[in-house]
Amino acid sequence: MRNFELSGRSAAIALNGMAATSSPLATLAVIDVLRAGGNAADAAVVASAVLCITEPHMTGIGGDCFVLVGEPSGQVLGLNGSGRSSHRADSQWLKQSGLAAIEPRSIHTVTVPGAIDAWDQLLKRCGTMALGDCLQPAIALAEQGVPVTPRVAFDWPEDAEVLAQDPGGRQHYLVNGEAPKLGHTMRYPALAETLKLIAREGRDAFYEGAIAKDIVATIAPMGSLLDLADLAAHRSEWVEPIATEFAGHEVLEIPPNGQGLTALIALNILSNFGLKSLDPAGPQRMHLEIEALKLAWWFRNKHIADPAHADVPVAELLSAGFAQKLAGLIEARKCLDIATALPPSGTVYLTVVDKNRLAISFINSVYDGFGSGVVTPATGIALQNRGRGFVTTPGHPNCIGSAKRPLHTIIPAMVRHKGQIDMSYGVMGGDYQPMGHIVVAANRYVYGMDPQECLDFPRYYPKAGEVLVEQGVPSSVLADLRTIGHRVVPSPKPLGGGQAITIDRERGVLIGGSDPRKDGLALGY
Repeated sequence: MRNFELSGRSAAIALNGMAATSSPLATLAVIDVLRAGGNAADAAVVASAVLCITEPHMTGIGGDCFVLVGEPSGQVLGLNGSGRSSHRADSQWLKQSGLAAIEPRSIHTVTVPGAIDAWDQLLKRCGTMALGDCLQPAIALAEQGVPVTPRVAFDWPEDAEVLAQDPGGRQHYLVNGEAPKLGHTMRYPALAETLKLIAREGRDAFYEGAIAKDIVATIAPMGSLLDLADLAAHRSEWVEPIATEFAGHEVLEIPPNGQGLTALIALNILSNFGLKSLDPAGPQRMHLEIEALKLAWWFRNKHIADPAHADVPVAELLSAGFAQKLAGLIEARKCLDIATALPPSGTVYLTVVDKNRLAISFINSVYDGFGSGVVTPATGIALQNRGRGFVTTPGHPNCIGSAKRPLHTIIPAMVRHKGQIDMSYGVMGGDYQPMGHIVVAANRYVYGMDPQECLDFPRYYPKAGEVLVEQGVPSSVLADLRTIGHRVVPSPKPLGGGQAITIDRERGVLIGGSDPRKDGLALGY
């Protein structure tokens, strides 16, 4: 029970259905769909499309999508909607290109956008509505306009300079050459027409029709290798989730090329320590989680890649013996010297549970703010820069290659208990996401916090030899972390943002939380 004399919000509780998103308009759209008879899959696609309008710096139809589907039976399905590099990006091209690295906004970071196909596949397998119907709320908002909300207004200026250098960016996402201010109503007429075309003609309009032609016509003169054949060949993939046991619960993630494996490795390491005996807001708990993530991160960077092009040893990395070996490297009062990195990112996570207890854990992203910073002038699509997840070292499993998916940061999560779905959750924030997953899991299943308390909790994260900490971490804890050896520095901005819904089967209710670091909310009916 939270302290009602302190600022904060209560968890949402409802009987029939619930949504948690980072935008009030998206959450409201979900409730409208559920109350009209749609299911959680329908509502998730509706919400994702709306978020493309309300948070265009974070997500869009020029990005990728991953989904976990928790069925009422307890079965969990995975959908990998990440796009690939060009079939022409082979080893010979890499050698001739002389690329030592793929810069964050390089034209070679633009991979095939996977979102629209993933939405379509999710609806066809699990939904009750057609894609065209699910796009209608977003189309209406794109035409009528949406006011810029506080967190969106906070983020947008960071990308104004990048957008100003691109004709489409200036046209569609700046106001008189500047980022829009808080409360300014933004309209997206070109994107509305693009969504209308997809609604009429289906996903093929994006991958084989006029939209595909506009994408290629925009990026080809910039040196991109992507062509019409690359877009036409794209298909999302239904995958078997990977999982591990933590605190008596089964935590499930999308397999590589996603980085969910990182979170599972860290949870396995933490299972070797008595977290429950530690103060949940104390330095020793934080130290163990920081060290576990450092170790998991090293193996992430070594192994995670497109499994169609590399053998990722998932079973070995998730074995109990491996976790025990890594746990033995962690000392109570000493830091491991392993660096991690945290690039900025643009991602939205949402979750929906309906009256039949179909649960959807859903994440859509363009990666950096407005992705590559390249926006198609005619169709108004901000193209992602997921290709920055590749490396350029020949022989590395994640080296850029022909028709290959990069290491991907976006990771939806699902938790199962005694064969039934217990929680659908996710935490945004680029490379921060595995840390967010392990902290929320520990908050919920070790320390008994409700979903809102899990997300309100102050955050900390190891980055490049330092530990970023939010303002909510007490000064006494910071002092102890420094004594252990951590180089603690204030985080320049809030770490990530998340959503969570738990299914309380004993009482027959849904309990949801929404991250205060974003503008959204959890709402049920």
